[in-house]
Amino acid sequence: MKNTILVTGGAGFIGSNFVLDWINAGLGTVINLDKLTYAGNLENLEDIKGNPNHIFVHGDIGDRALLAKLLAEHKPRAIINFAAESHVDRSIHGPEDFIQTNVVGTFHLLEEVRAYWNALVAANPAEKENPQFRFLHVSTDEVYGTLGPTDPAFTETTPYAPNSPYSASKAASDHLVRAYHHTYGLPVLTTNCSNNYGPYHFPEKLIPLCLLNALAGKPLPIYGDGQQIRDWLFVKDHCSAIRRVLEAGKLGETYNVGGWNEKANLDVVQTLCSILDELKPKADGSSYKEQLTFVKDRPGHDRRYAIDATKLERELGWKPAETFDTGIRKTVEWYLQNQGWVNNVTSGEYRNWVNKQYSGSAA
Repeated sequence: MKNTILVTGGAGFIGSNFVLDWINAGLGTVINLDKLTYAGNLENLEDIKGNPNHIFVHGDIGDRALLAKLLAEHKPRAIINFAAESHVDRSIHGPEDFIQTNVVGTFHLLEEVRAYWNALVAANPAEKENPQFRFLHVSTDEVYGTLGPTDPAFTETTPYAPNSPYSASKAASDHLVRAYHHTYGLPVLTTNCSNNYGPYHFPEKLIPLCLLNALAGKPLPIYGDGQQIRDWLFVKDHCSAIRRVLEAGKLGETYNVGGWNEKANLDVVQTLCSILDELKPKADGSSYKEQLTFVKDRPGHDRRYAIDATKLERELGWKPAETFDTGIRKTVEWYLQNQGWVNNVTSGEYRNWVNKQYSGSAA
C-alpha cells in the first residue's frame, strides 16, 4: 500500500498544522479534503503551495460520491478525520451546522470508508486479520463533560457527559466510530485532545482573540471570573501524537492527548500580556493587562477540563515537547511575525461574528 493518506479538514487550524508537518517531514502524499467554511483557510497551506505531494480537494465529507471517487483514485493507506465544526459559542447560537457536519458528515464518511475497506479485504483477505489501513478520528476532551477542582483528570474510560451542542455532536461521532469498529471490524483509532493553541489558530478562540485584541488596543474579553481551567496543548505536539497513534496505536483503542498544562483562562491571558509587554511594548509604557475586561459567562460553560495522557506515554512512548511557557512564547512570536495572515483572516464574517458574540456583554 503506497504512502498516501487522506486528511479531512486539512485547511483548518489543527488539520493544516498536521498537513504542513507531514509534507515538510517527507512522509508521503496528502490528499487534503476541506469544505473551506469560515475557519478553513488555504492561506494556512501557502508554504506547501505547488508541492506535488499535497493535493487539495475542495469538498464536503458528506459528499459520498466525491469520497468514493477520492478513495478509488488515490487508495490511501490511512484517513485522518479532522473535519468538524468546533467552536462552542457558535454551537450555542446555531447547533444545526454541528449536527450536520460532526454527526451526519462523520456517518457518511464512515460509510464510504467501510465500502473502501471491504474492497481492500476482498482484494487481499489477509488485510482483514492484519490490517495495514487505518481510520483515525480526531476528537476532544469536551465529550467527557466538566470536572470539579479536585476531580481526577479525564482518562480514556471516563464516561461521556457532553454539555454543549458542540461536545454532544463530537460525542456522537466518537460513538459512531467505535460502533463501526465493533460491528464491521473497521480498523479505527480515536484521539481525544485538550485545548490546542499555536500557529494558524482562527481568532475566535481565547488565545488568538486576546492576542489580536491586545495589539489592536481593544478589550480582552474574559468570560465570568476567568477561572475556567483547561489543559493546554501546543498544536505541533498534538500533531506528533497523532502521527504516533497512527503508527503504533492498537486498533479500536482511544488515546487521550494532553499537554500536562492546566491553566485558568485568566492566567493564560495574563501570561500572553506579559510576553507582549516584552516583545512588543506599548508606546505609552502601560501593560496590555490593563485591557482585560470581564464579560458575562456563556451558557453551560464547563468549569474545568484536564487530560490524563498516561496511557499514550505508557503504551506508545509519547510526551509533549513543549511546556506551556515555551509553547505560548512561540505562538506569540508567530502571530507577531505573520501579520499578513492575521489581517487576511480577520476580515468579513469573522468581524461580524465577534461583534455578535461580545457586543453589549461587558460586565
